[in-house]
Amino acid sequence: MSTNLKYLSLSILVFQTTSLVLTMRYSRTLKEEGPRYLSSTAVVIAELLKITACILLVYKDNKCSLRTLNRVLHDEILNKPMETLKLAIPSGIYTLQNNLLYVALSNLDAATYQVTYQLKILTTALFSVSMLSKKLGVYQWLSLVILMAGVAFVQWPSDLQTTTAKELSAGSQLVGLVAVLIACFSSGFAGVYFEKILKETKQSVWIRNIQLGFFGSIFGLMGVYIYDGELVSKNGFFQGYNKLTWIVVVLQALGGLVIAAVIKYADNILKGFATSLSIILSTLISYFWLQDFVPTSVFFLGAVLVIVATFLYSYDPKPTGNPTKA
Repeated sequence: MSTNLKYLSLSILVFQTTSLVLTMRYSRTLKEEGPRYLSSTAVVIAELLKITACILLVYKDNKCSLRTLNRVLHDEILNKPMETLKLAIPSGIYTLQNNLLYVALSNLDAATYQVTYQLKILTTALFSVSMLSKKLGVYQWLSLVILMAGVAFVQWPSDLQTTTAKELSAGSQLVGLVAVLIACFSSGFAGVYFEKILKETKQSVWIRNIQLGFFGSIFGLMGVYIYDGELVSKNGFFQGYNKLTWIVVVLQALGGLVIAAVIKYADNILKGFATSLSIILSTLISYFWLQDFVPTSVFFLGAVLVIVATFLYSYDPKPTGNPTKA
């Protein structure tokens, strides 16, 4: 049963990661009549959906008892205000990150985004060393060097890429790259901060995600008011929403829950395999379906290096000892 859950969670992770990137990219470049949906409102709706899903999971864990659910939420969230407030920092950073992903995919093709975003492995490792005093092995340090080299190759400019970018996208490659880099740093810091909080307390990951979603909704609404307040007052909160928009929102809300399931049922090596498979699928679909990406030999070299680095970082060689003679 546990093996089935392991591979089921990994399959869902590959599907969620790949489909989110591709549908988000497609939804931000699709030309339609009327106003385009606001990414800031999509982030808020995704947070609300995540809260709803986590409440249902807590409800299920407590034998589908509304009374028990109410008591757990009251005791773990309302009666522990300081513990709840600890989630405000990572929640605000995650909200920024989610908004940046929309900016990145409005300006970068899905394949380039997927590979470049793996720099979050580097930032997470550096924050783990500095904040959690984690020690990295030789293979992990080597993988980080390979990772940086791979991303550098992916971002290496070429005449073919420049021409294609001008023809297929009006967005700025530089804006997309900066958005991805900031998202990588925010993802690394928030992830390590959240891990530190989880290790210091005994609250379930679902309760913690409800707390994250609560603050995320507040920060998200602040972003809507500051950046898109005029557009919302003019055309409404759900302006430009269609079936594709709702698919993007649901997939984004599903992301945190899938990661939690993978952490629970799988391991880092299999997670790295899922990430690599997602990169390959995103590249193929971006080329054949979205047709906004023309691969070069330099890109392929960089993508291979990133995939190798992902596996190498998750590799944990077991110490071997000489068998003792009787």
